[in-house]
Amino acid sequence: MSAALILLCIWVVAATCIGMLPMRYHWRGAIGLMATGAPLLVWIFWTHGVWIGLACIVAMVSILRWPALFLIRRLGRLLGAKRSG
Repeated sequence: MSAALILLCIWVVAATCIGMLPMRYHWRGAIGLMATGAPLLVWIFWTHGVWIGLACIVAMVSILRWPALFLIRRLGRLLGAKRSG
């Protein structure tokens, strides 16, 4: 297993540990996970290709589903405002 996939496994364990913390720590942890997950995804895409990278995106979004949902909603509002205005 490559170093990128090992770090992804560590990222998943860290996300699980953050999920077990009290609710007041969830958003702080999510921001840290997003900040570390983005470069990790780039590295996985670079070393393993598109299909493994897409599988990792699905895994990360399933863990960070609420931040991903809020991001999609915000992008929809921003794009909707630019289209109508």
